[in-house]
Amino acid sequence: MRTFVAWTLAIAVLGMNGRVRAQPQAPVPGADKPARSLKDVAALHLRCSYYKNGRIYVNVLGTPEGKPLTVPPEKGWEDFKPSWSKTGDMLVFFRRVKNDPVVTNWKTKICVINVDGTGLHELSDGTHTDFNQTWTRDGTNTPIWNRKNPDTGGFCVMKSKVGAKPGEEVALTDKTHHAWAYTCLTDGRILVQCAHPEQGWGYFLMKPDPGGKPGYRRIDCELAKKGLLDRVSLSPSEKKVCFEYQTGFKYNMMGRTLYVADFDADKPAITNARPFANQEGANRWFAYPRWVKGETAIVYHASPSLYLYTLADDSTVQVSTGPRADYRYPHGERQPK
Repeated sequence: MRTFVAWTLAIAVLGMNGRVRAQPQAPVPGADKPARSLKDVAALHLRCSYYKNGRIYVNVLGTPEGKPLTVPPEKGWEDFKPSWSKTGDMLVFFRRVKNDPVVTNWKTKICVINVDGTGLHELSDGTHTDFNQTWTRDGTNTPIWNRKNPDTGGFCVMKSKVGAKPGEEVALTDKTHHAWAYTCLTDGRILVQCAHPEQGWGYFLMKPDPGGKPGYRRIDCELAKKGLLDRVSLSPSEKKVCFEYQTGFKYNMMGRTLYVADFDADKPAITNARPFANQEGANRWFAYPRWVKGETAIVYHASPSLYLYTLADDSTVQVSTGPRADYRYPHGERQPK
């Protein structure tokens, strides 16, 4: 069985502060196409949240940043991976409060903040390894995330609620086997990677049953038979997904290709996948594709910058403006991952 153990080894390119070591900065293929310019992108007024040098920003793509939304209160702390609520008024992110060369040994806090910078509060206490937070799409604005089980090295899916206190979070999956949540559906199901004790390793739509036994339906995907899908993001219509992909099952963040594909929640299945970034497999960190502007465009990072890919004309343009900054983890307004 392929387990999540491979994921815990994904530390080779990360330094002590969790930042990617220097990588070749060749231009992203397609980024010089004339179909889009930085001025054109700014005129679209696409608001995104993202990480820049350890802080969270909310900004219009293609324009310089103002003040950060978050400023960690302690030296060495950093804020990561903001996810925008479907209602558009809140972000959920994680704050790293204890560093380690092994990313899965970090200690983190799940935090919620209003988009205007008010209302910051913590949902977990910083004694756990909590990652990949997002929101449900079922109208409840429920924050969910993945928590490491220190006994097994795998993860389970947690949930809480806005305004809750640390310690009030509950598990949605069994802690004895690995489950990692990526994105949520409006019907309440969650797309997960799972080492299921009966169905084996793979990608599933998981139907939560708090206090009971969640249901799992395997997602059919040809690419998943040959390699790893990661950081899967569901489009607003729930008819498409975008994701990172690597051939083979030994986890490696560098050199991944970004894909867009059709998604059928009824079968369920991921089909008609096509690459749109790093098809050549350059040794660079291409990651975190997220939907913006409905589902007409995808924002992503290719270390250390942010890029916007437009589906209609197959164009790509760099949309981050800080020449020496470390940009990561973009997330479109009102579009939970």
